[in-house]
Amino acid sequence: MILATLNPQLVPPKRVSREGRIRFAVPVSNPDRVVAEVDRAADEIVDFASRLIRIPTVNPPGEDYEVCANLIADQLRAHGADVQLLPAIGRFEHTPEHPRINVVGRIDGAGPAVHLNGHFDVVPTGQGWTRDPFGGEVVNGLLYGRGSCDMKAGLAAAVFAAEAIRRAGVAHTAPIEISGTVDEESGGFAGVAWLAENRWLSRERTKAVIIPEPFGVDRVCIGHRGVYWFEVVAEGRIAHGSMPYLGVSAIEGMSHLLDLVRDELGPALAGRITAMPVVPEGSRRATININGIEGGQAVDDVPSPCVADHCRAVFDRRFLLEEGLDRTRAEIAALVATAQSRMPGVKLSIKDRMIVEPTRAPEDAPVIGALTDAIARVVGRPATLVASPGTYDQKHVARIAGVPQCVAYGPGELGMAHQPDEYCSVADIVTATKVLALAVLTLAES
Repeated sequence: MILATLNPQLVPPKRVSREGRIRFAVPVSNPDRVVAEVDRAADEIVDFASRLIRIPTVNPPGEDYEVCANLIADQLRAHGADVQLLPAIGRFEHTPEHPRINVVGRIDGAGPAVHLNGHFDVVPTGQGWTRDPFGGEVVNGLLYGRGSCDMKAGLAAAVFAAEAIRRAGVAHTAPIEISGTVDEESGGFAGVAWLAENRWLSRERTKAVIIPEPFGVDRVCIGHRGVYWFEVVAEGRIAHGSMPYLGVSAIEGMSHLLDLVRDELGPALAGRITAMPVVPEGSRRATININGIEGGQAVDDVPSPCVADHCRAVFDRRFLLEEGLDRTRAEIAALVATAQSRMPGVKLSIKDRMIVEPTRAPEDAPVIGALTDAIARVVGRPATLVASPGTYDQKHVARIAGVPQCVAYGPGELGMAHQPDEYCSVADIVTATKVLALAVLTLAES
């Protein structure tokens, strides 16, 4: 059991009832009662996170989503929540082989709900592990496994933050909701986006949303950069490889664009810095990455002497709030036109793959104040406001649900996400649960 981190001067003498519940000898504040319940539940929280990790919900393709959704649903029902299992009907990702099942639990109150959301899909394990990626083992105070940091520990913290309020017997006005959703790692379109499109998250139903992504126990993430993910297709003309002058190489045509990205666009983006507090520091700049490229014949096939008549490259452009989408797209179109002019025989075309606008919660949002106050009380130091270099499901809450009061706060180190031997500190899981519980209590009482 993890020891309480309450200030001992603030905690009055206590005794334990026959049922094992803490009874205070003199009145104690609601926040202190809630924090005490989190400490009592510390082993349960970590055990639940471990059980989540042991379910290999790898995306793609979306393994064992239904098993994990049912585990979360059973835990929420045990906590007295009204639970709905929600298949993402209408989404192409939702198939009989890999059903997309979301879960929402609701603890009643009046008016719009305070909502805690966490995704339970994880990225593939990759190479380099020295521990079982799906073992969920605790070693030297660290919980290991794929998704421990991103973000099954955060989901467990959310579930038990609401439960701590219930166990403390603290009344709240607003409903409290907890959701476990799918596919965040691939865009969240069958998860939070689907919930928002079907009004499970909406301005009318939802007061505020906290997403326990791994930004650390003393940091609140207020938003993220934008994404313009696109591909460029180059079409040339096939010819015999021994007479390449009779054809037009699509790969050579693409090389002109790649040169422009490296020599002109890249340096220009490096000079643009956002006022948003994006971390790490290098991600305050606009960036572009070449995600992949293919063209001509497959290199492992039996060789055939042909000029490549097709080449395709996929780009990941992260743009700043100050740049905007229209300027970003126009800049790419102009760059492609310049490459086209350098080799007119190749036809270059752009296809949009994914667009996400930059998002930022209002500076005066009560959800930010509730979290920063809770961090100061639990952690003992001021909170830091940050923004994410990549996107997460805040984009759907803000754009589709129309709920501007959405931020991320949760246990774990951002740099551990998607790494081999991924882990999350047990102490941070418990601390984050306390912060979430106090913030939810503030929002649900106000």
